[in-house]
Amino acid sequence: MNEHNPDDRSEARELRRDEREAARARHSADEQAAREARERRVREERETARIIALDDALQDREAASDAPGAAGERDAQLRAQAEAREAERILQLEDDERQGAQQHSGPARRQPLPEDVPLNRHTEDETIGLFGARKKSFSSEYHLTRRSKVKRLHQIGKIAVQFDALKGLTPVKMRLMFEALGPTFVKVGQILSMRSEILPQLFCDELAKLRADADPMPYSIVLETLENEYRRPVDEIFAKIDPTPLGSASLAQVHRATLLTGEDVAVKVQRPGVRETMAEDVSIMRSLARGATKIMHNAQVVDFQGVVEELWDTFDEETNFLNEARNLCEFKRFCEHYAYMDCPTPYVDLCTEHVVVMEYIEGIPIAHTRELLDDGYSLKEIGTKLVDNYASQILDAGFFHADPHPGNIEIRGGKIVLLDLGMTGRLNASTRAALKQMLFAVAKQDSAGLADALLRFAGTAINHTDYPSLLADLDGIIDEFGTVDLADLDLAAFLAQLTQMARRHGIEIPSSVTTVGRALVTLEGLLDKFIPNVNMIQIISKHIAASKTNVESVTDELKTLAVESHEALHSALKSMSEANTALHMLTRGELRMNLELVSSEEPMRQLSDMVNRLTMALIVVGLFIGSSIVYYAGMKPIIFGIPAVGFLGYLAAFVLSMWIVFDIYSKKRQAKRRARK
Repeated sequence: MNEHNPDDRSEARELRRDEREAARARHSADEQAAREARERRVREERETARIIALDDALQDREAASDAPGAAGERDAQLRAQAEAREAERILQLEDDERQGAQQHSGPARRQPLPEDVPLNRHTEDETIGLFGARKKSFSSEYHLTRRSKVKRLHQIGKIAVQFDALKGLTPVKMRLMFEALGPTFVKVGQILSMRSEILPQLFCDELAKLRADADPMPYSIVLETLENEYRRPVDEIFAKIDPTPLGSASLAQVHRATLLTGEDVAVKVQRPGVRETMAEDVSIMRSLARGATKIMHNAQVVDFQGVVEELWDTFDEETNFLNEARNLCEFKRFCEHYAYMDCPTPYVDLCTEHVVVMEYIEGIPIAHTRELLDDGYSLKEIGTKLVDNYASQILDAGFFHADPHPGNIEIRGGKIVLLDLGMTGRLNASTRAALKQMLFAVAKQDSAGLADALLRFAGTAINHTDYPSLLADLDGIIDEFGTVDLADLDLAAFLAQLTQMARRHGIEIPSSVTTVGRALVTLEGLLDKFIPNVNMIQIISKHIAASKTNVESVTDELKTLAVESHEALHSALKSMSEANTALHMLTRGELRMNLELVSSEEPMRQLSDMVNRLTMALIVVGLFIGSSIVYYAGMKPIIFGIPAVGFLGYLAAFVLSMWIVFDIYSKKRQAKRRARK
């Protein structure tokens, strides 16, 4: 019989004990993992429920604001607002936790886009439904959610509170606040600087100083963006890229680089996500503009929705760098006709929606007047040629550089080089003709000609406008600006007053003309600061006068005369036909005539008030006389010694008399207030 060694038995027991402890540890670990998984699922479900609650609350709030007023809607709206605030607070805390976790674990690196993902969102395949193609909404196109808009609105509110926006903003504080709010509001400020009907002139002048300068984005993000755009390593395209940017704006950043073929180029790279940020801000502005439009029903109030849409059109054009590449190509063809003008040559094959590659220009900035003089340049010649060419861009070609500030103009090899054609303007033939007519009308102090030019913008017939009032306002502008010397003409003030007056009369000047005004004011400021001896308005007037030879002028006059004669002949024949119809109706007793007196509303209203007061006075006199007759008749019952009927008559006469006196007094006060305005 085999006997076991005691040591072997104890070793076996220890081994079994270790196995049991290991099994218990594994079981405990499994239970802990299962418990954590359950808690994670519950947390995710709770997060999902809170997000849904936020979404539902916002939808309820929007539905309550659009629906007609009802007693229970206020309570529902308050509940929705409370739920939205609570959900927003929870989501903000969760975002902070995630950010803290990311800081501990290190920054997350953006992965390159896969090969099958299209670069341009507009070229993605659209789905086709049973009833046609399904169009993408603005929010889905730019991946906007209510949560992201609420978060962005919260950020805007915090910055506004930092600048005490609720207590009031000075011009300088407004400019600084717009700079802090980011690229969208920088553009808003630049556009508002030319909209003096929205802001006072002091604010417009301060906002005109806005520049989209920003802190440089890291060089690694620049390389990553280039790789994502080109789908290949950067060193397969560029031999060298200077890590130090030439310039950094809120929209893009520019680096000097060298192609593999040896050419020096400037690479303009768009900041990642800037287009989506702008789209988010514009979506918020649209909601605010809709609310302002519902509150302000007066037709004279500024069209806020139109301003927001104009703003988005500008964003949409500037954030698609393919537009800038096309502008460079078109302006390069324009410069072929001028030996002293040039612009960078674009490398079209390397341009994408977010990157534009162009020739590197190494010249002298126009602001460095000392260097220009040392190199033998004449500042007056530079300014004269620049303004004359600008007049050609606007009035002849109808395609012009819309932002000619000093940083966008350099001198190289005897040529004026215009940079950064991301902002350009276009004018059709009719708009250019109207602009020329306006300039000639101001020079000749012709109010009627200036009015006709403005009405060409409006597309409104003269008989549909309060023409005498329009002429009176234009006479005031002509008296103020038409009599001064061209060298002393304040172009910004002239354009601001003309724009305000036009909108006051319902004449909506096209945004392209507003762009022309902003560009001319920018160019005028450049000349005043660096080349003060050049008179821009005088050069433009001479350009218009010399733009046609005598033969061309006579030919144009003959064409105009032929067209007007043709229209006059047809109008005469039509008038004869209408006169025949009127005579036929007159002989049958069917002729009726509607008569409308221009500017007759105020006299007719005053006449109506006079007739009403006279009628009330006659009623008061009748009541006094009738009550006196009743008094002497001694009719019963008696009140205060006066027959009741007579007492009521006296009382009614007294009340009506006081009403007439009060009406006369209030109308006089209103008239005085209107006179002061």
